[in-house]
Amino acid sequence: MPTLEESMTSALKRRALKSSLRNLSLPSTIQTTSGVTPIDFSSNDFLSLSTSTLLHNEYLSLLQSHLSSTTCVESSSSSKPTPPTLGSTGSRLLTGNSPLALDLESQISTFHRSPYLGSGALLFNSGFDANSAFFACVPQKEDVIVYDEQIHASVHEGMRGSRSSKFIAFEHNNVCDLRRILDILNLEGGKRNVFVAVESLYSMDGDLCPLRSVVDTVEDIFGLGGITERGRGYIVVDEAHSTGVYGPSGRGLVSELGLEKKIFARLHTFGKALAGNGGMLFTSPFQWISHCTLNLAT
Repeated sequence: MPTLEESMTSALKRRALKSSLRNLSLPSTIQTTSGVTPIDFSSNDFLSLSTSTLLHNEYLSLLQSHLSSTTCVESSSSSKPTPPTLGSTGSRLLTGNSPLALDLESQISTFHRSPYLGSGALLFNSGFDANSAFFACVPQKEDVIVYDEQIHASVHEGMRGSRSSKFIAFEHNNVCDLRRILDILNLEGGKRNVFVAVESLYSMDGDLCPLRSVVDTVEDIFGLGGITERGRGYIVVDEAHSTGVYGPSGRGLVSELGLEKKIFARLHTFGKALAGNGGMLFTSPFQWISHCTLNLAT
């Protein structure tokens, strides 16, 4: 029986033989003979905000302003002003919520032009966690999740923990195949809800989702679910790679196509074009969706 070290060494050797052994390395700075730095098409820093002096200065100014402010914390033993802390200090459900987080959620909702009363934004520490939390908590036992075969791993992670037990992939960006699957589900009858998961821009090949056709197909067969609709089709769009690039002021492909009222949930991330960290889930109706993600985690 091989030891753990021997088993792991053997597994790594097999990867090396397939030229798939990975290592962590620092990105190299390459310059042409003319001294010009070439464009890096492998980077997620689409808008070069990570190297923006203006953004750096704004961030440091805001941080300094936050650290300089004080709040008075009343207690039986002391009433000395206590400066704001760095970090959340804990889960938002317990002691880690803050006015800064609530204010950011409010600003994001306003920026994305909440199309009707009841929409809102919920912050996550990453886009991956936002996707996995949504698909683990919102679809219920009898519901079905239909997804593009190239959907991100975070959606698969959420489906593995989902109360739903039926997951069906359709051919990448193939609306005809999507319609075929939805027609079968419709013929099977029942009152179950159908969640359709797509990405607005797929990172592997850089191709766009035919989103308007997807919306028309789901609406035609099941109707659209949401605060203004009473259908059973719920479209969820991952806008991770379109954030900052498509739509007015970088609001994404959904906004560019004017489909805000047709989409049940949108995911936007901060870690790519926005040069930050975290993610935002924009949903309608917001109140009970946020309660689901906060209370129905498996």
